[in-house]
Amino acid sequence: MIFFNKNKTLLKDIIPQGFTDIHSHIMFGIDDGAQTEEDSVFLINSLIDFGVENFITTPHTFSGFWDNSSEKILKKENEVKALFQKNNITNSFKTASEYLMDDHFVELFKNKDILTLKDNYVLVEMSYLNPPIQLYSIIFDMQVAGYKPVLAHPERYTFYHKNFDEYKKLKNQGCLFQLNLLSTVGYYGKEVQETAFKLLKMGMIDFVGSDVHHKKHIKAFDIKINLRDLTPLKEAIQNNTFFK
Repeated sequence: MIFFNKNKTLLKDIIPQGFTDIHSHIMFGIDDGAQTEEDSVFLINSLIDFGVENFITTPHTFSGFWDNSSEKILKKENEVKALFQKNNITNSFKTASEYLMDDHFVELFKNKDILTLKDNYVLVEMSYLNPPIQLYSIIFDMQVAGYKPVLAHPERYTFYHKNFDEYKKLKNQGCLFQLNLLSTVGYYGKEVQETAFKLLKMGMIDFVGSDVHHKKHIKAFDIKINLRDLTPLKEAIQNNTFFK
């Protein structure tokens, strides 16, 4: 058993050079991610060391908690680009947002006031307590408005863990799924890890993201992935080249 564990892959070692990270919170002072310029520089350089070449960072837009507007996010983007220049970081960097699916979000996409990952691809999330009552209406209206939903970390919504038909329904409704890399090493708990592995095995994961907020997240990249067959995970990682 000890020999078996020694042959596991560290999370940081599965990330290829040139990787495009489509989910992170590395912009300082805008949400629950990096708080200072020093935090941002540490997180960015750590991810670069892992192989990240292209950053699409996604600060929260969460009405009542993180009231970020497109204007505010783009202003902070300019500050972080200046930080890149100051620290001789030449990697590509752009901002989108991680939108909580609520009434405020509906107003934003109906007004075309959305920061996308690329083209019309939008990173969305739900509360960890329960899905929005009008979830499928929101997803439908998004698509009518011309946007494609990319659901952040579906494996972390515990209310779906014993009802995988809901995951299938979301996929059938046109939702793409973005797995958090940290889920594969048990950072959020065993149940989330097992759900991540099941979604990967079922071929339901489209993309991955670091969802890095702080130093503890960076440290977790030194944990081994307890997964026998890494092929589905490697394929999902490779799919991120779409956003390059």
